[in-house]
Amino acid sequence: MKTALVFGGAFNPPTIAHVSLADFARRETNSEEVIFVPTKNTYIQNTQHKSFAFSNEERLDMLKLLADSRSWMRVSAFEIESASQPRTYMTLKHLRDQGYACRLLFGSDKLHELEKEWMYVEEIAHEFGMVCLSRSTDNPEMMIENDEYLRTLKPYIQVISAPETTRNMSSTQVRNELALIQEHLSVIRGIVPEELIGRMLTYLERGNSQ
Repeated sequence: MKTALVFGGAFNPPTIAHVSLADFARRETNSEEVIFVPTKNTYIQNTQHKSFAFSNEERLDMLKLLADSRSWMRVSAFEIESASQPRTYMTLKHLRDQGYACRLLFGSDKLHELEKEWMYVEEIAHEFGMVCLSRSTDNPEMMIENDEYLRTLKPYIQVISAPETTRNMSSTQVRNELALIQEHLSVIRGIVPEELIGRMLTYLERGNSQ
């Protein structure tokens, strides 16, 4: 069986941090692959209450594009293609049936959710194991040590300290910047002939790369 970290999330959109942290965790845990598992669009909007979400197809397409040039990266459409949003435990069991020896990869910001917002946590811990990446200024070891419930999971959680350069990157930042771009383009379209918009953006991009 191939060893793999299972990295679930919205990936709305995928960021440099998602990719670099996944690869970092892979190397730190001596795993062969990381399997990215995007959640369903309805879950992002109705459960996470995000104001904007790329479609299932768009997020899946972006992840597959990234995986094309990364031999260690896999993308699973299991959750997106399911009739309803599967629980993480079900996803891990599905991937195990596909021939993977899996562990769950998640950020330290999820630690406080495990007891009351997740299901089958003990089953995930005992059957698969967990890898926790530090996020922002979090101290996962201290968070686990200071929480009675998390202490029971401590033997099953491997904590990895993420590189400082990626700790504060987020998809929210990207969505906010994209919203600003859309707003600015709307203003520009009222001033510049439409057929020149694409040409101007090409010139700007070319200038920034020189």
